[in-house]
Amino acid sequence: MTATRIPIVCVVGATATGKTSAAITLCERIDGEIVGADSVQVYRGVDIGSGKPRQEQLRGIRHHLLDVVNPDEAIDAARYAELADAAIQDIHARGRVAVVVGGTGLWLRALLRGLVEVPPVDSELRKRLEQRWESEGAVAMHGYLHTVDPLSAARVHPNDKLRVVRALEVYEQSGHAMGEKRREHALGEPRYHALTYLLQVPVVHLAERQRQRIGEMLDAGWVEETRALLTSYGPSARPLSAVGYKQLVAHLNDGVSLAETRTLIERVTRLYARRQTTWFKSDRDVNHVTTPEALLSETQLGAVRHHLSG
Repeated sequence: MTATRIPIVCVVGATATGKTSAAITLCERIDGEIVGADSVQVYRGVDIGSGKPRQEQLRGIRHHLLDVVNPDEAIDAARYAELADAAIQDIHARGRVAVVVGGTGLWLRALLRGLVEVPPVDSELRKRLEQRWESEGAVAMHGYLHTVDPLSAARVHPNDKLRVVRALEVYEQSGHAMGEKRREHALGEPRYHALTYLLQVPVVHLAERQRQRIGEMLDAGWVEETRALLTSYGPSARPLSAVGYKQLVAHLNDGVSLAETRTLIERVTRLYARRQTTWFKSDRDVNHVTTPEALLSETQLGAVRHHLSG
């Protein structure tokens, strides 16, 4: 059975929407195993602040792609897709169901659709474009992007130097607009036969859940975990730039009070959750938007079983 024929279920959504808990129960009902899609939980030792599930929370359900790399190692969407492919093939070969769970949108896209093929970074061209950015300004460079690649310009904020420059770099290297490449790619054949659920809860309830979860993480030793990671790997370790960890590094290194740090973490978590939801709502691979409770209803369980039966 080829990759595009394997039926899988995906449970996606913003942080603190209850994805893992719902997925564990779903796995119990459909003989499934979880394949993580979280760009922080893949790191060893990055446990508390990533919301990594404990063994007792998993209730015997196997969870793939936790603790894959050390904090000083690199992992990107392409490497994630390779690892997830291997996990899904293994799960399927044993007659079980892969339930992909996470909130890292780009990684889910890489798994379900593959990545858009673009030229590698040209350091000299990038340097010239960055110099133009400094001399001509953000508005002019975004205007240039709008002229040659209107689809990318519509997606990228005028002040987002990194993405504007990268899109222009791709255009000048290949003569093709990255936005058009993405559009054509999105219309291609998906890599898996996936049924994807976006979990949502009311914003006011989600914010309260996030506040409660942050408090529980701090009580569980999040500061001490961050200090240990700083000591072992230094502030440039990739997971220490993640939401929450970045603010705790400032608390430990720059003397920001813990009370102020907690307020900052709550704020950036809300903003991050908003971006996650926006991403998934625009994703054409999302089949249903539902609540964690509704996902486990007999109606949805019936839809899942029908999907898995082919």
